[in-house]
This record gives sequence, structure tokens and C-alpha cells, in this order.
Amino acid sequence: MLLFLCVVLAAIAFEYINGFHDAANAIATVVSTKVLTPRQAIALAAFFNLTGALSGTAVASTIGQGLVEPAAITMMTVLAGLLGAIVWNLITWWLGLPSSSSHALIGGLCGAAIATAGGSWNVLQWGTGLWPKVILPMLTSPVIGFMAAAVLMFVLLITLQKARPHLVQKFFGKLQLLSAAWMAHSHGLNDAQKTMGIITLALFTGTQSGVFADLPPMLAFLDTPSFVVPKWVIFLCAITMAAGTAAGGWRIIRTLGHKMVKLQPVHGFAAETTAAVIIHGASSAGIPLSTTHVITTSIMGVGAAKRFSGVRWGVVERILWAWVFTLPATGLIGYVVARLAAAGQ
Repeated sequence: MLLFLCVVLAAIAFEYINGFHDAANAIATVVSTKVLTPRQAIALAAFFNLTGALSGTAVASTIGQGLVEPAAITMMTVLAGLLGAIVWNLITWWLGLPSSSSHALIGGLCGAAIATAGGSWNVLQWGTGLWPKVILPMLTSPVIGFMAAAVLMFVLLITLQKARPHLVQKFFGKLQLLSAAWMAHSHGLNDAQKTMGIITLALFTGTQSGVFADLPPMLAFLDTPSFVVPKWVIFLCAITMAAGTAAGGWRIIRTLGHKMVKLQPVHGFAAETTAAVIIHGASSAGIPLSTTHVITTSIMGVGAAKRFSGVRWGVVERILWAWVFTLPATGLIGYVVARLAAAGQ
């Protein structure tokens, strides 16, 4: 029972860190274009992250039972995976790099699962889970985000070339409020569910192993004989992510909103709308997409459509290296933590 409490606390910590680490995903553009002040933008993102987190559980099911064999998972496996993700998120947050919290969690869980299975890679569900719902989207979604945002921006530039600049600024300043809200809602819909899936996996694992067998009636809500995300888990994760978002992630906001591309409201609208459409579609299909990858490449696409040299490619290179190392780094951390825990028992 104590181990389960550690898992829940680690999951809440991850969700909170995810909130402020990924706050930039929803609000970097709306802050950099000066449509909203940082405080206003964070309040908007926190509210719509909350609404998104309360809107579905398809991604949670994928994380909890679609990537690794649930039968091979122990409570320590879940905790080790969470610790791997938390460590990596804090490192990249400190460096101001918008890495993927989603891939950090998935990498940590997979590494810990391999360690629990004695080094066997068969515990990973490659054909039905990891390849179609993690690896393939990881490769294609940034490309789609870049191309779609560039096309949308190009169309807007052609359409608005004779419009008065101050009218364009004013019109898209208002539209960007809607696109930023939709982006925040989509982010909550996808990202908050990942921690829901982890906590539900811990509940399911505990129930199957008999951890909750002798609990008093007041704790009967912990019993989870089948993989169904409980309502209390949904609300807990939603509120925690909103609180984390309210704390803000200023280092990453500066990277996305200022260092990479100089944005105006029309550019922010194009990037946010593109990213929101892609993330919302992935969430409906139960795909734990990297919201960070999608919004970042959408911003790159908008910048490239405006002027290819307008993208600060040196900053982009740093971001890409963080993306490349996320899965192996968190997998290694999760593996090491799980092995050390097994050795200490």
C-alpha cells in the first residue's frame, strides 16, 4: 500500500511538472504576439487544460494497457517509469528545451518494464501499440505540423496581402484567443490522460496482486478489477495539470515564443490552429501524441512560410537533439531505477 501511495504521489508530481513544462505549448505564441499578458495567457491555458482533461479517456487506455503487457507490470515498474520521466522533464525544463513529456513517460515505462521482465523486450507491445501509436506518430506528426502550418500561413499571406496591417493585427488578435483556447483544450485532452492511464495501471496492478484485498470499506474505491479509468482519477489529474499550468513555464515560453521565430497574431493563429487540429484528432484515436513536437514544428512551419531565414535554426537544432534523446534517456533511467529497486529487495 505504501508503494502505491508513492506511485500516486509520483504521478501527481509528474502531472504538475507536465503542466508547467508544457504550459508553453498552449500559450507561447499568444504571449509572444502580445495578444495576452503572461498572467492572462496562463489563466486561459489552465482553464482550458482542465476542460480538455475532463473530456475523454482513449489516450489513458493506450498508455495503461496498449504499450506494455499489463500482466508483467508491478507497482515498482510504474514508479520507476514515472521517476525516469520526472528527471528528464526537470532537466529539459531547466535547459529551456521543449522536449516531449509524453515520450518521457512512455520511455520511462518501457525501460522499467524491460527491467522488470529480466531484460526481455517481449514485454513491449510493438505491433499493436508502440509502432502504430508512438513511433509512427512521433515521426509523422512533426512533418505534418510543419507542412500544414506552412500551407495555412502561405494561404493567409496570399489572402491578406492587400489588407491593412493594423486591421489584420486587430482581427487575428481576437481570433488568436480562440485558437489558443482550442490548443490548450487539445493539450489537456491528450496530455492529462497519460497520467490517468499510469494511475489506473497502478490501481489495476494492485488489484490483481491483492494489495487492496484487505482494505477498509472507505477505501473500496481503489479496487479496480478491470482497466477502466475511475472518475476520481480523471478529476485528480485534470486539477493537477491545471495547477501546474498556472505555475507557468517561462524558460520554454521564451524559447518557443521569442527565440525560435518572431511571431505576430496571424502567425500565432496559424500555428495554434494547425496544432490543435492534429492533437485533437490524435486524442480521438487514442494516440498519445507529443503535443510539444506538434506545436513546435507548427511554429517552425509558420516561420518558414513567412521567411525561411526567419527561423533561428540554431535553436531548432538544440530542440531536435532533445527530442532524439528523450525516449532512450528516459528508458535508461527507468530501467536503472527498476533494476536498483529489484536488487534492493
